[in-house]
Amino acid sequence: MPASQRPTLAVVGATGAVGTVLLQILSHRADIWGEIRLVASPRSAGRKLAGRGEEVEVAALSEDALDGVDLALFAVPDEVAARWAPVAVARGAVVVDTSAAFRADPEVPLVVPEVNPHAVRMRPRGILAGPDGTTLTMIVTLGALHAEFGLRELVVSSYQAVSGAGRDGVGTLRRQLSLVAGTHLGTSPGDVRRAVGDGTGPFPEPVALNVVPWAGSLRADGWSSDEMAVRDGTRKVLGLPALPVAVTCVRVPVVTVHSLTVHARFQDEVTVGRAREIIATAPGVVLCDDPEAGEFPTPADVVGTDPTWVGRVRRALDDPTALELFACGDNLRKGAALNAAQIAELVVAERQ
Repeated sequence: MPASQRPTLAVVGATGAVGTVLLQILSHRADIWGEIRLVASPRSAGRKLAGRGEEVEVAALSEDALDGVDLALFAVPDEVAARWAPVAVARGAVVVDTSAAFRADPEVPLVVPEVNPHAVRMRPRGILAGPDGTTLTMIVTLGALHAEFGLRELVVSSYQAVSGAGRDGVGTLRRQLSLVAGTHLGTSPGDVRRAVGDGTGPFPEPVALNVVPWAGSLRADGWSSDEMAVRDGTRKVLGLPALPVAVTCVRVPVVTVHSLTVHARFQDEVTVGRAREIIATAPGVVLCDDPEAGEFPTPADVVGTDPTWVGRVRRALDDPTALELFACGDNLRKGAALNAAQIAELVVAERQ
């Protein structure tokens, strides 16, 4: 297709953590776009960012900035997406949103292209959403296993990177690490907290030399918003509205890459051999599973890569219908930016 006939893409939130990764991804995937317009808050207007090998000036988010846009990828906070996504739709764009603003809306499909690509076709509000980064770390693998065995129950614990809380989360961890490096902190009660002081940033507790069993904001009965997002997102993407899901979200001192332990029960008896075959051939998944050789996924190896990496695949000791596994995924790539780019590509493909 000639460049003049290709759709115009707007990246809203281009200067943020996810937006920055999105620009990198767009520069390395098939070039199906005409103009790529970079949009951000007024304080970022005028900055120049690299995209597809050229510098593009960032425009302030406004109605005019959304004029003539065919696809708008939103990588902004919930409240910004809630306000501006309908504006983009009213001006003729299809919106792909990475925030939580529309995930629960029954008229907004929650899309993971490897699992439910058909969902992009029914978008009565003109908006498509992607799940949260924690759900995206496991959902492609679960979708493939569900198609074979029939998922009936899920128990998950997450080990979430600080970049899930944005640039402030990353900055907070790095500042705390500078305070504790080379010390004997972490050997007596409260010593890390005293060293960090009020510098806990977006986290309720110090995250350096620590794990924090909380991610998100408070919901009913002691659950967190991140935990409810995993439950609700998994149900919606897989089309299993009554799926029992138990989840605990934990923040760990890792910059980027969410990890999860997964206990999945299925309708049918499972075998590790067949499960490994399914995982190894699932699109967007890499099987890395040889504990004897010390091979399993870790954030230090997975960061900056696109797939979900899966290892420690075992059948549950006391349940022949259940599998245990460990998954890692870059929460800024497949966990947000890459999934959004893939959704946008599906929309373009249906128009051709």
